[in-house]
Amino acid sequence: MSDAGQTSKFWSDLTYHRRWLLDQAEGLMDFFQYRAINPKGGFYDLDDEGRPLPNANAVRGIHASARMVHCYSIAYMLGRPGAGDLIDHGMNFLWNGHRDQKNGGYVWSMNDDGPADANKQGYGHAFVLLAASSAKLVGHPLADKMLADITEVLETRFWEKQYGAIAEEFTADWGPIDGGTYRGQNSNMHLTEALMAAFEATGEQHYLDKAESIADLIIRRLAGATGFRVGEHFDTNWTLNKDYYHPDEMFRPAGTTPGHALEWARLTLQLWALGNKKHAWMPDAAKNLFIQAMSLGWDKQKGGFFYTLDWDNKPAKTNKLWWPMCEAAGAAHFINQHLPHDPFFEDSYRLIWSTIANRFIDHRNGGWHEELTEDLVPAHTLFPGKGDIYHAFQACLIPLYAADGSLTKMIG
Repeated sequence: MSDAGQTSKFWSDLTYHRRWLLDQAEGLMDFFQYRAINPKGGFYDLDDEGRPLPNANAVRGIHASARMVHCYSIAYMLGRPGAGDLIDHGMNFLWNGHRDQKNGGYVWSMNDDGPADANKQGYGHAFVLLAASSAKLVGHPLADKMLADITEVLETRFWEKQYGAIAEEFTADWGPIDGGTYRGQNSNMHLTEALMAAFEATGEQHYLDKAESIADLIIRRLAGATGFRVGEHFDTNWTLNKDYYHPDEMFRPAGTTPGHALEWARLTLQLWALGNKKHAWMPDAAKNLFIQAMSLGWDKQKGGFFYTLDWDNKPAKTNKLWWPMCEAAGAAHFINQHLPHDPFFEDSYRLIWSTIANRFIDHRNGGWHEELTEDLVPAHTLFPGKGDIYHAFQACLIPLYAADGSLTKMIG
């Protein structure tokens, strides 16, 4: 059903919709809380039915533990019994496992014998900052020292003042990888989210200044120059590389990724609100990012967002992932809250959640399907199971709160 031009109320104001969203968040918390803890440290990746994937003990990525700390800090703030155990488990593994006590920083992945991949990734360090910031708000005893440590590492190892953004990756002893010439927007985008959370947790302005600097580079200047299509891959001087390809398209997708434009739409408005609305370019940028993603990335015949587009705006990887749907829902809510009412955004919000409900939520086993084919059939080409609560959990809760900051700030 299309509500185009007829929308008079926001779903996010309706009691039933709000209860439905909270029920979905509760289902996600149930699915992960009682299945995901790996007694050897970190968390299992789960299959469709919530069982540890084969060899799930073997390699545990830093982002998985950090995201669980963040999400169950939110759950703890909501009053969920048992959430504190997951925070403890994740924080201990980040501090005592992933933290490189010899060279500093945090290694990308661990197995039972130590580091599986000892490289230092900006993406992983961004999530450590997010975890530490969220854990601080619930009073975790490791939070302050982890926050101080990760802040120093980001400042002294990753931050490039001349560009106002971070470098991408280093070896275990801080040497260059592939000549040190790659720069990526994805790690910087997630650092923007984490920097805002750190600002909210501490009140320290330097975190917000860095977040604004990254957004200015990647969105105002770089995305603005390409019609608000968010470039993913750059060289040392932040010159766009449209031909970049990496076989790991989970973290480095080729072309453009509508989901990242949607994620930036929300983050840009959140940054605008936290910065006392002083950056006049941000609201229009957020609106343009959302419109471009819906116009170019949404499959108008079958529904869902194509994972990637080429630079001619044609679908490249046509599978449909859950996380762009999540980011679209959050972005639409932020736009509805902050910008003059336009039925397009509320109609988009309803379309997105209806597609999630009918296609992405696994009503038989629990959790969400993380990947569908172009025809919206569950698949596993990029994601082997249900390994992540982070995107879906936040999508369910963001519309329940005012769009003035991170969930941890609004709940707290």
